[in-house]
Amino acid sequence: MDRRCFLESCTAGAAGLSGAAAILPAWAANAAPKEYGRALLVNERGDPLRASELKAQLNYVFHYPFEATPVFLLDLGRPVAPHALVTQDRNAYTWPGGVGRNRSIVAFSAICAHQLVYPTREVSFISFRKTRAQRGVQDGLIHCCAEHSQYDPAKGAQVLSGPAKQPLCAVLLAHDAKADTLTAYGTLGGELFDEFFRKYEMKLSLDVGAKAKNAVSGQSVVRELDKFCRNAIQC
Repeated sequence: MDRRCFLESCTAGAAGLSGAAAILPAWAANAAPKEYGRALLVNERGDPLRASELKAQLNYVFHYPFEATPVFLLDLGRPVAPHALVTQDRNAYTWPGGVGRNRSIVAFSAICAHQLVYPTREVSFISFRKTRAQRGVQDGLIHCCAEHSQYDPAKGAQVLSGPAKQPLCAVLLAHDAKADTLTAYGTLGGELFDEFFRKYEMKLSLDVGAKAKNAVSGQSVVRELDKFCRNAIQC
């Protein structure tokens, strides 16, 4: 999907928002998608990941647009429509909804928009919860245990509760219907990558090395969160 196709899909999606875009504040500017290198999603063997192979409502992780920035990949198990959102800087955008044959597959930066908590090899305090956590407001949310920010992946990772001030940054995916493959090609929404690299510079240099800030291109490996992380915290 190129920029033109993306913009056309956003226009079409916005028309089906049942008036959601119309309620955006008058001061909201438009947030444009940011393109990065295209990265085919592959499995741990290096083979192209088939979208139909994803298990519904299971946490998957890959890295994009940089080698050290993790992304949640989710098949929500149902079609997901576009949604109108606003960043902390008051930039409005229309998240295009799900992709895949059932339009149920979504991807969001796994960096919490509050304290920049993210999944590591050792521990993850943030993940998608199929059923509500102890302090959950509903099922099917991305929940961060650090300060209990909760995001709805079916609405573009909109904040439903907690101190986070903007949605998780969306990672844009293109689905090849014939090959049933997925390719990451950009982001949409409020990026926090600069803040992330500043906060975790020392840890990332130890965990990832000099390539932490390298742009991902070509391909990115998808893993189940439980296999990527030794201890996924449930709160």
